[in-house]
Amino acid sequence: MAIGIPLKLLYEGLGHIVTIELKSGDLYRGTLTHVEDNMNCMLEHVNATMRDGKPVSLEQCYLRGSQIRFCILPDMLKNAPMFKLAANAKNRASVLGAAGNKKAFAARFISKGSSRGRSGRGLAAQNY
Repeated sequence: MAIGIPLKLLYEGLGHIVTIELKSGDLYRGTLTHVEDNMNCMLEHVNATMRDGKPVSLEQCYLRGSQIRFCILPDMLKNAPMFKLAANAKNRASVLGAAGNKKAFAARFISKGSSRGRSGRGLAAQNY
């Protein structure tokens, strides 16, 4: 299974300070040290703000990926090379797709021949 761009972006955030909000409303801000393919995240030096506003300081914290509502990553990741690679791949695929469609259309047109109907098939015409 290939990972998508959101997960690649999360991997790019390793070592950076991120903010993660859970579905429960709790906020966790700390250094992202580990990410798994199911979006489980491990943070260090965490400042957590619970839903009721109570601040908590934690050395480490492990967040379950299915409970994450959203992540705030550093702005510098906007220039991550994977976005350029994804854009290039998309452009390349659309160009190849257009060329491939033209070739397929030409092949179908040539195979049909210039006449309409079922000429050349079945029994030859008989003279009575």
